[in-house]
Amino acid sequence: MAYVEPSDLAVKLVDSGEQKVYMSTKDTLIRAYMAGAILALAAIFAITIAMKTGSGLLGAAFFPVGFIMLYLLKFDLLTGVFTLVPLAWIDKRPGVTIGQILRNWGLVALGNFMGAFTVAVMMAFIFTYGFDTDGGAIAKKVAGIGEARTLGYASHGTSGWFTVFVRAIMCNWMVSMGVAGAMISASVSGKWLAMWMPVMLFFFMGFEHSIVNMFLFPFALIMGGDFTISDYLLWNELPVALGNMVGGLLFVGLPIYYTHAKTSAARKLKA
Repeated sequence: MAYVEPSDLAVKLVDSGEQKVYMSTKDTLIRAYMAGAILALAAIFAITIAMKTGSGLLGAAFFPVGFIMLYLLKFDLLTGVFTLVPLAWIDKRPGVTIGQILRNWGLVALGNFMGAFTVAVMMAFIFTYGFDTDGGAIAKKVAGIGEARTLGYASHGTSGWFTVFVRAIMCNWMVSMGVAGAMISASVSGKWLAMWMPVMLFFFMGFEHSIVNMFLFPFALIMGGDFTISDYLLWNELPVALGNMVGGLLFVGLPIYYTHAKTSAARKLKA
């Protein structure tokens, strides 16, 4: 595969962040909508594989197909723009302000949620034959996941909130490694391989991804999950979004930028 040097990768990351700030509202929303929808389909695909085969590892191995498809089509996830867009501001690109960063994040979050929610409703319709049955084993499984990842954290109080926050940091560390890894190759095969490895890791380890959860929790509620929207927002989506923001920027964007785009002068040693 054609390899992109890390110094060139750092520039590509900043350029990508700048481009997303300048993107029109229409394009930002459409691309975010499609990204949320495709990732939601990948999530239910992986859960179905895991249940039918009894192998969580196999489900995790196939989950990255959604991430790969949406990336190759240049659709945008909130986890990705959390990492890329601030770099354009740090690099002092013209027109990139805190306000513009928040605008981009807000539009992408809205589009991601709309796409994920659309798939949640459609899959619920399919599993319940038009809301005529209870949805079966998969519905019960997802409802249980929703309860465990809200009320389960809530039962531990502050420690539970910070647990999900740290899990979200770990998630976007891995997901953003996939984003950066895809840019370090110029070939399609190199891109999907670089994306597949860290995304599989995050899914199998049960780390928390804000966009996957935009599908998982509405779907779980429709399927009869015994928790509330407030439980979901307070004990999952809020700490997950914050953790995703910290993880991608702190462990991927900033290290690559400050060691490859802003490389310090080499040491001078006496002969």
